[in-house]
Amino acid sequence: MDLRTERVFGIIARVALLVSSLSGTVAEDSCDSALVSNLLPPSFRSSSQLSSSHAPGFAKLNRRDGAGGWSPLISDKYQWLEVDLGERTKITAVATQGRYGSSDWLMSYLLMFSDTGHNWKQYRQEDSIGSFPGNSNADSVVQYKLQQPAVARYLRLIPLDWNPSGRIGLRLETYGCPYTSDVVSFTSSSSGLVYRPSPGARRTSKEVISLKFKTLRNSGTLLHAEGLEELCISVELDRGKLLLLLSRGSASSSKRQLLASLGSLLDDQHWHHVVLEHKNSHFNLTVDKHTERVQIPAEFNHWGIKQLSVGGAQKPVSAEKNFYGCLENLLYNGLNLIETARNGDHQITVKGNVTFSCAEPVSIAVTFPGPQSFLQLPSTPSSSSVGLTVGFQFRTWNKAGLLLTFDLPQQESVVWLYLHESRLHLQINKGGRALLELSTGSALNDGQWHSVDLTFRSGRLTVSVDKQEGGVSHATPSFPVTISSHFFFGGCPAEDHNQECRNPFGIFQGCMRLLTVGNHAVDLIRVQERLLGNYSQLQIDMCGLIDRCSPSHCEHGGLCSQSWTIFHCNCSDSGYTGATCHSSVYEQSCEAYKHKGNTSGYFYIDVDGSGPIKPQLIYCNMTEENTWMVIQHNNTELTRVRPSPGVNQHLVYFDYPSGEEQLLAVIDQSEHCQQELSYHCRKSHLFNTQEGSPFSWWLGGPSPGRVQTYWGGAHPDSQQCACGLQGNCVDPNHYCNCDADSMEWTEDSGLLTHKGSLPVRSLVLGDIQRPGSEAAYRVGSLRCHGDKNFWNAAFFDKETSYLHFPTFHGELSADISFLFKTTASSGVFLENLGIKDFIRIELSSSSQVVFSFDVGNGPLEVFVESSVPLNDNRWHRVRAERNVKEASLQLDELPVARQEAPADGHFHLQLNSQLFIGGTASRQKGFRGCIRSLQLNGITLDLEERAKITPGVRPGCPGHCSSYGSFCQNQGRCMEKPNGFHCDCSLSAYTGVFCQTEVSASFKLGTSVIYTFKEPYELSRNSSSLPSSIYSDMTLREENVTLSFRTTQSPALLLYVNSYFRQYLALLINKHDKLELRYKLDGSRDAEVFRSSVKSLANGQLHTVSIRRLTDSVSVQVKHEATCGFSTYTSRREKAVFRIDQNSKEDFNLSSEGEFSGIKSLVLGKVHGPDDLDSDLVRLGSLGFVGCLSVVQFNSINPLKAALLHPDTSPVVISGPFVQSNCGSLASANPYAAENTHHLSDQSGSVGSGQPLVNAMKTDSALIGGVIAVVIFVVVTVLAITGRFLYRRKETYRNQEVKGMKREDSQDFHYNNQADSQNVSSENPKEFFM
Repeated sequence: MDLRTERVFGIIARVALLVSSLSGTVAEDSCDSALVSNLLPPSFRSSSQLSSSHAPGFAKLNRRDGAGGWSPLISDKYQWLEVDLGERTKITAVATQGRYGSSDWLMSYLLMFSDTGHNWKQYRQEDSIGSFPGNSNADSVVQYKLQQPAVARYLRLIPLDWNPSGRIGLRLETYGCPYTSDVVSFTSSSSGLVYRPSPGARRTSKEVISLKFKTLRNSGTLLHAEGLEELCISVELDRGKLLLLLSRGSASSSKRQLLASLGSLLDDQHWHHVVLEHKNSHFNLTVDKHTERVQIPAEFNHWGIKQLSVGGAQKPVSAEKNFYGCLENLLYNGLNLIETARNGDHQITVKGNVTFSCAEPVSIAVTFPGPQSFLQLPSTPSSSSVGLTVGFQFRTWNKAGLLLTFDLPQQESVVWLYLHESRLHLQINKGGRALLELSTGSALNDGQWHSVDLTFRSGRLTVSVDKQEGGVSHATPSFPVTISSHFFFGGCPAEDHNQECRNPFGIFQGCMRLLTVGNHAVDLIRVQERLLGNYSQLQIDMCGLIDRCSPSHCEHGGLCSQSWTIFHCNCSDSGYTGATCHSSVYEQSCEAYKHKGNTSGYFYIDVDGSGPIKPQLIYCNMTEENTWMVIQHNNTELTRVRPSPGVNQHLVYFDYPSGEEQLLAVIDQSEHCQQELSYHCRKSHLFNTQEGSPFSWWLGGPSPGRVQTYWGGAHPDSQQCACGLQGNCVDPNHYCNCDADSMEWTEDSGLLTHKGSLPVRSLVLGDIQRPGSEAAYRVGSLRCHGDKNFWNAAFFDKETSYLHFPTFHGELSADISFLFKTTASSGVFLENLGIKDFIRIELSSSSQVVFSFDVGNGPLEVFVESSVPLNDNRWHRVRAERNVKEASLQLDELPVARQEAPADGHFHLQLNSQLFIGGTASRQKGFRGCIRSLQLNGITLDLEERAKITPGVRPGCPGHCSSYGSFCQNQGRCMEKPNGFHCDCSLSAYTGVFCQTEVSASFKLGTSVIYTFKEPYELSRNSSSLPSSIYSDMTLREENVTLSFRTTQSPALLLYVNSYFRQYLALLINKHDKLELRYKLDGSRDAEVFRSSVKSLANGQLHTVSIRRLTDSVSVQVKHEATCGFSTYTSRREKAVFRIDQNSKEDFNLSSEGEFSGIKSLVLGKVHGPDDLDSDLVRLGSLGFVGCLSVVQFNSINPLKAALLHPDTSPVVISGPFVQSNCGSLASANPYAAENTHHLSDQSGSVGSGQPLVNAMKTDSALIGGVIAVVIFVVVTVLAITGRFLYRRKETYRNQEVKGMKREDSQDFHYNNQADSQNVSSENPKEFFM
């Protein structure tokens, strides 16, 4: 078709479109007029036609002309039908129909648009779906309304599937309306527009700039706006992305701040829509369908544009920063700047080469989408005889793939030009051996266009990337380069029987353009028409590269990378996990960490799970029944006020390491929060003034805080202190102790517990300047306990009962987590329905949980099978996640089950009904049991509140010990709480939140702990008192004794139990460093002695001994805390067996009676006073014990724990130095190991009635600090000298005492006190049993 004919038909098409639009049958704003039915046949083109009666001009909806529609000569995926609408038109819908009276119709197709008839762009739904549904017969019409209208002149339809019993057959119609626009083109380095608003123009509340642009260059400045105080905003295209930049002064002289980055591959010569909106303290930048909101400095609140430069009009600017391309519909606050410039308005200056039309350079690209893609081109005569010259441009996301290959027949070798690890490589290979290798370039998989030139002239081979800017590599082969008759680009034919093409490097997936062979440009349109070369599975005249990372689906700062088909999120160091970094790896509270078996320490807390709030490091204090989250600030210590001259008020700010959102979320989800606030004063009022306004106040609550006029321990807004509320102030006429204005030190202290007033942000102290006024303040850490979300539960007692909530919105990513317990074998936990889409989680059987959903691709299921029953009335945790990449399901700690999503499928989850919990809309397959801590995308659903008003559902769910009772260790008992549980350690020798903390003490030579059992006169009483852990029966037929020790002393008495009937039990280390057990159950006979062959028990390491006697049987076990070896001793009435290890035994006879009668006392350490002991035990007992004893238990009695923790209420007598220690823990076995302790600065000392004892009190006076330092130095020096003198005297006495004792010791008890108990060996512990 010649140019004149094309213009004529273009005019006719416009007239037809205008007539259609003016027909009055359709409203102007409906934009759904038929666009094809009035077009003439020359407006239609196709790849081929079966016959003249099957020509593309007959492809009009509901028409029977010709053969009743279009059919191509061959039915394959390379066919297409094209329609020229005459001018750019807004297209809103497409309808298809099969060929009339035939079996020919399309089942699916692709839709392409173009402004020029070249450089086609595929229309995609949801940024992913490329295909459209077609017909099921030849007569029915299937219309598809485009989700986003398209603006184009040309439309091309490409068949994908058709009726397998027929061939391709098509009639079609498109719907839309005329599209009007004003266009400007910038084609030189200085082209641009400059707009200056009128000085007196009224400033609007917001400023909006909108435009469309298209370009082939990947960089250039679109807009530069200058405002007041030289504040500037620029919108620039950089490497195909659009950047929003902030600068002060000229763009070239100031450092620019990146505010936002949007879009990708914007240099594709297609129109892209940009909107920049400024309102108050933020900008909204929109590129096509995606918007990013950014906060800007406060100085922009009243910023207005003084000058707006478009294109390359601003100065100075480098040539490469100029924008080359077209702009359309450039509007500033509704003013059409292009139309204004064309009309010659004085407010706009036109600079350089500017035309009010869009010059469309033609650039034909080809896409290599799949494994069967290749392009075969013939070599030119010049390339084979004169030399070799091949050039092309490519863009890809893949790190590897074959770009070009050809044979060198004279050398019987092959040339491969390929990508490997994002670098360009060239290899000449012969018979599997590389004759020559070159490489150049880097990061060539960045999606940008890269040019490649391969030349061989005058014996020199050169490979360059990006015109040598990206790299160049040379070689001088020792052989001539004479190529074969063909070049293969992108890959090789699937069936190449002649082996002309071999590809060991994988396929190339990406785009190529500007191909040259022998300095001749390759006409890809002729290739498409099968007039040049050969190809397979190519998309010619378009680049189908998609940026799957723009916008990024990686959440929480995850880094997105991609290949041709998929994207990947790197979640390292983000604190989140999953295919899109959606789910947090951290728990949401200290309470949750506790119920995973953790103890006190620092933990990362993610208060909203998968929500936007970042994790924060928080100290979790689990030493009490309540689990506390402790958030410190920059000054939690008691601090003296040092007033500044001329300043009447002292102002203090408190900075918290947690962010504002984190703080408020912690406070909101906690059941209780508190913060200590204290004021220590002498002649310094707190509140009371003559006119009634307070001297001091503080700011608390959400930042920056609200003024609070009450003090710790009082009620909000009361202007009182704790003593005023309790009625015990120093002066009854005032409500605070400090308001008494006393010359004596006093204080007002208490806890702030009103959550709406927390945390304390700042403190203002007023009465500090009077003569004699002194004051100190302290604001403690913010402490919160109780997780309202973690224990929020509901009990469903019927299959027909359920809770309903508003529709769940998780279009692109959704995570659901909850805990459940049940005795039922099946039931639906959760369900939400849409028109077609749905999401459901259910217990499908007693051992299987199923997560099912549909987002438009058909139902998918992910299931996890448990090896244990799930209807065991224990808590089980479910975590389900669905995103654009995959769906996953995890049950308890079982491996995660995953189901990948289709690469090019629907991914928006569209729901519209209510969310049902515990049941379904049909009231069938409901769940019976408890659901707890249900969270959807980090938001907890309040099940308890909804259950209060719902029949068949009860709030809360008791019975937690069945699930968490195993956390209570060492005979600790699990005790139920309404929300949770706690471990009762009263019958355990351990303490701590899980009864896991050893109770240990350091013993010196004079230390003695005597635990007294019932007195003799109690035997005659008929006591009916309740059982107690303090007393036990006087006569025993069995004992269970356990203790741990470390010492370097031998011999040493570890434990001694005696009776009123000259019976005893003694556990000792003999002179050979071996364990010895003595039982005397018959007062008239000698004690029976058992000696272990296990050696080196006085080696300073930790050892644990367990003794069990059951009437006639005694067993002893010794553990050395790090090995697996063991020794066991067992005795029976006549015969005892002692097993030293697994291979040796010792036997001895045990003939004592089986009762231990009249138990009197248990002694640890030194044994005082005369007793009916054997003489050697008397001497040994008088020596005492030097070392560590830990977790001592005698039946249900815990004497060491009673002496350390309950000395005032237990029947214990303590003498000598006795100090609690952690010497019984494994960590203390190595003196160089780090101590796992946490020091919190809010543990301050108490303050008496005198001057406050300031723990690390801060002061601004260097003089006072110096004086205090001198005084402390003098005191320490005097104490050191005195201590050294007393220590020498004590050592002299101790040595004399020990020497004297040695002389009296029998030969069986050689005393060896090598070191104090703190000087322990650092060897790794070992383990054995005795």
